[in-house]
Amino acid sequence: MRKFCLAMAMAGMLAGGLGHAGLVQAQTTIRIGLQDDPDVLDPARARTFVGRIVFASLCDKLVDITPDLKFAPQLARSWSTSPDGLTLTLKLRTDALFHDGAPVDAAAVKANLDRARTLPDSNRKSELATIASVEAPDKETVVLKLSEPDASLLSQLSDRAGMMLSPATFGKDPGSKPVCSGPYQFKERVQNDRIVLEKFGKYWDAANYHFDRVVFTPMPDSTVRLNNLRAGDLDIIERVAPSDAKTVKGDASLRLAPVTGLGFQAISVNIANGARADNPLAKDKRVRQALDLAIDRDVLNQVVGEGMFQPAYQPFPPASFAYDKAFEHGGRDPQKARALLKQAGYDRVKFEITYGNNTTMQQVFELVQAMGAEAGFDITLRPVEFASLQSSLARGDFQVGQSGWSGRVDPSGNIHQYLSCKGNLNDGKFCDPEADKLLNAARAESDTAKRRELYDKVLSIMQDQRPIVYLFYLPWTFGVQKKIEGFVPYPDGLIRLKGVTAAK
Repeated sequence: MRKFCLAMAMAGMLAGGLGHAGLVQAQTTIRIGLQDDPDVLDPARARTFVGRIVFASLCDKLVDITPDLKFAPQLARSWSTSPDGLTLTLKLRTDALFHDGAPVDAAAVKANLDRARTLPDSNRKSELATIASVEAPDKETVVLKLSEPDASLLSQLSDRAGMMLSPATFGKDPGSKPVCSGPYQFKERVQNDRIVLEKFGKYWDAANYHFDRVVFTPMPDSTVRLNNLRAGDLDIIERVAPSDAKTVKGDASLRLAPVTGLGFQAISVNIANGARADNPLAKDKRVRQALDLAIDRDVLNQVVGEGMFQPAYQPFPPASFAYDKAFEHGGRDPQKARALLKQAGYDRVKFEITYGNNTTMQQVFELVQAMGAEAGFDITLRPVEFASLQSSLARGDFQVGQSGWSGRVDPSGNIHQYLSCKGNLNDGKFCDPEADKLLNAARAESDTAKRRELYDKVLSIMQDQRPIVYLFYLPWTFGVQKKIEGFVPYPDGLIRLKGVTAAK
């Protein structure tokens, strides 16, 4: 904490000169504490949730969402879909600029979408897979030609797939020094210490952004994060630990700002991603079924979540039309789990869980370890720094890995890239041709009732195969200084600073 306070004081001196540095810092800078350090700051290649929080201030999207999950204009002022569902036409605003001064025009949008669709290490490929071509007939118009109807596409464009970088920077390692088009521009990054953004004066909506500087600081320890908030060294923290919620509520200088999220916390099994897929869980679905039965979600909810971690058995949260309560089961059954292991030819099964080393996940997986032991599993825990976790998952350096997802408005965004054979976030490389067909059919279908029927069939396959074991749905719980006014929590967990001010 002492190191953090010193860094903040130095940032204040740089922002306001030597005289009255502390006063300038308090008036012009908003300081946000993150649970983890983001990975690469390139929307096409990024994977982390905390990176999305940074992007919300750094990189505008084609489309945004409202707190009640409606789509709203951002870089695109309007859009329309052809009757056959194969053409999506976007009309762009004409006053948007990249931070290097270049216009955000149709040619730039086309360049970004084409890059996200073709970049070898892009994590947006599966999200944009239905786009056959992108056309820019004039500066204000972008036309997306689709290979098949895609009911989820607008939702994808409301997140990283729809974020724009200056095309002039594509060859200049944009992930380390991103040049975007949001209300704040990149200033500096010190890995595992801070990311600093400064207000972009030529932003099209600059009048509604009231801080000159935004400082994001990763603090994996929830107690340290809370203590910095209580001391006034942070203005907002994300993911207040359930055990700390009462403390925030009881502090007269703070307020708790919770919202029901769209995402989940899960663990994925390495089925076919490299040498570490050579393990009993990958070889026999009965071992994966046993692991699922070994875990008591209600205990995770009560012991770690203090009632805030609603048990999950599927990727769709209860608010989604695709959610089906029929796919929940009766809870933990260690006796049945041991029986399944014996059927698979095992007395006990050893494996390792790789996860992000923050306080909450440490508690979750220590409980999973203890539960597993009673059901016939000898589990070792491998905590790693969160950005390292993402790299480990992508290259297959895991047997079972933490698989959290912040959630999307459309249900396809919660399942397709995790379960489809070519899904960019399918780290375990599970591949089922029938599930693939169903996922693609559900994405192409516009009728919600028919989509739910298709997703139910996918869930049946998942219940049998268990490539992913879901643990709980993610609530987004923010701690905020009471002097910070106008902050509204969104179900996607992002921190939007439009209209947010600090009382004097």
